[in-house]
Amino acid sequence: MFPVELPGARAQTLMWAQEHEIDQAALRQLRNIAQLRWVHGVRVMPDVHLGKGATVGSVIAMRDAVCPAAVGVDIGCGMESVKTDLTAADLPDDLGSLRSRIEAAVPVGFQSHRDAVDVTKAGARFAASHGELARGNNAWRRFWDAFDTLDPGVSALESRARKQLGSLGGGNHFIEVCLDETDAVWILLHSGSRNIGKELAERHMAVARALPHNTDLPDRDLAVFVSGTPEMDAYRRDLTWAQEYAARNRAVMLALVCGAVSDEFSGRTVRFDDPISCHHNYVAEEEIDGVPMLVTRKGAVRAGAGDLALIPGSMGTRSYVVRGKGNPASYRSASHGAGRRMSRNAAKRQYTVADLIAQTEGVESRKDAGVVDEIPAAYKDIDAVIEAQRDLVDVVATLRQVVCVKG
Repeated sequence: MFPVELPGARAQTLMWAQEHEIDQAALRQLRNIAQLRWVHGVRVMPDVHLGKGATVGSVIAMRDAVCPAAVGVDIGCGMESVKTDLTAADLPDDLGSLRSRIEAAVPVGFQSHRDAVDVTKAGARFAASHGELARGNNAWRRFWDAFDTLDPGVSALESRARKQLGSLGGGNHFIEVCLDETDAVWILLHSGSRNIGKELAERHMAVARALPHNTDLPDRDLAVFVSGTPEMDAYRRDLTWAQEYAARNRAVMLALVCGAVSDEFSGRTVRFDDPISCHHNYVAEEEIDGVPMLVTRKGAVRAGAGDLALIPGSMGTRSYVVRGKGNPASYRSASHGAGRRMSRNAAKRQYTVADLIAQTEGVESRKDAGVVDEIPAAYKDIDAVIEAQRDLVDVVATLRQVVCVKG
């Protein structure tokens, strides 16, 4: 059944979704980006939907160029999860206390930590499952020293970036406690590079739009940087740093959540497996059709042979742990989640708090007007999304949330 080819695209565009299932505006975005002379090919995931410039749920291979809109403004956004040795039988009937502990440990929405997290203490406590935090100060010192090399426009934001490290953000970002098919307890979270990633992305997008080779684009938001230019070098430098910030942000958050879970079950020692982590808004240097390319994944994960990845649904459905099959047709990629089927404003117009309460029954979570735009009905059917990419991934575990924390 899949993939199918998108008619009218200059560069080969293969889709793991039927054309009639994709919004017309998103189809225009796909055709626009496939027209760019630097694009070798486009791969469209089953969760595809409208984004800024480039669709969410697309993988784009480019020769000697990169399009910041094909990465997105939340550079390095992705997922992290860890399996615990707790089971459903260990959980209390009322999970409100556990949710409160997690919310106390991790700032959500626009909030940040009052002081930067002491990552050495967090790493010492959870060294067994958080090696990135446990390796000592040298890697962290190198990371923060590099802040001075970033775009001068963000020089005043270092204090905020330090305090936001280990914080969730809002929108579709979340922290969940889940149960798998065997009733084992998992922790799952979704976040990115917070405000600093957004600031860097938007500054570089503005630079790209002003470059002369971008004057005749079908969409100004598709402005690109080309290799061998100082503008490309500056973007790649800041992009790499922001991707690392996002990964470190999730690692710190996971350590904090593990701490909250351990405190909730203080009568026993909770053990945590090695974490699973994956970006889904990023750039990588990869070989495509035998040629070195810059590959952007915006709302897509790498699914190389044996790669573990995480594909979440919505706050009232389920999520999947998957293992990649390494399918070259998709550029060894898979979807990053269920994908939205309607905009946030449309969801708020159509659904009420009562609808949210009904659709999140059995999940300890916020159930108020502030998260109606995240109602499960605003998302595509996660099971259908997984079924559409059976040639890309194998399901390792199916997770159903019992606690969901949102900003």
